[in-house]
Amino acid sequence: MGFFHDLTDWIDQISGNWWFLIVIFVIAYLDSVVPVVPSETTVIIGGVAAGQGKQQLLLVILAGAIGAFLGDNTAYTIGDRFSGVVKRRADRSEKTKKRLHWATAQIEKRGGPLLVTARFIPGGRTALTIASGLTHQPRDWFVRWIAIATTVWASYAAILGWYFGDQFDDHTTAFLLALGAALSVTLLIEVVRHFRTKGDHDNNDHDAEIAAD
Repeated sequence: MGFFHDLTDWIDQISGNWWFLIVIFVIAYLDSVVPVVPSETTVIIGGVAAGQGKQQLLLVILAGAIGAFLGDNTAYTIGDRFSGVVKRRADRSEKTKKRLHWATAQIEKRGGPLLVTARFIPGGRTALTIASGLTHQPRDWFVRWIAIATTVWASYAAILGWYFGDQFDDHTTAFLLALGAALSVTLLIEVVRHFRTKGDHDNNDHDAEIAAD
């Protein structure tokens, strides 16, 4: 417990520095390409610092949104550049082919709003942005929706941190409450997505039974 408090105290100290905005930008960028980096946590920390008067909220949002925007576009480019390799593999692997068809169908069915929703699912955003490149979705369409998605995501995380940072002087309490709220929203989205996907599968099975009859 002492180690945890020491860690949060250290985070409290560094999050008030101007260069922490660069940290937010870099981590938001990397998380879009390598989905193991805690970008949402970093933006929340920046928001808590803003709520306690140590950062500017707008700058925290901009750092997170721009980093995520550039990262998502990098993921799209990776998918686009390696689409030939993936498609050749799909020709040899039925499993890969089904995944590629599924990604294409989901993007065509749900459209841009899916990119916004995926932003709140760790790992899901990277899979979808790469899939957008793999399936050669229009770049201008992708850029428009990703601009909306990253702005909404960064604003949500930063404002959440700002709210609790403004309510509590203790950085640890503010951070834990903001993080807990963010995780609750992510869990809710995952639950809704699970039942929605299950419903789609059930409908597909029903259609298949009708076709068979």
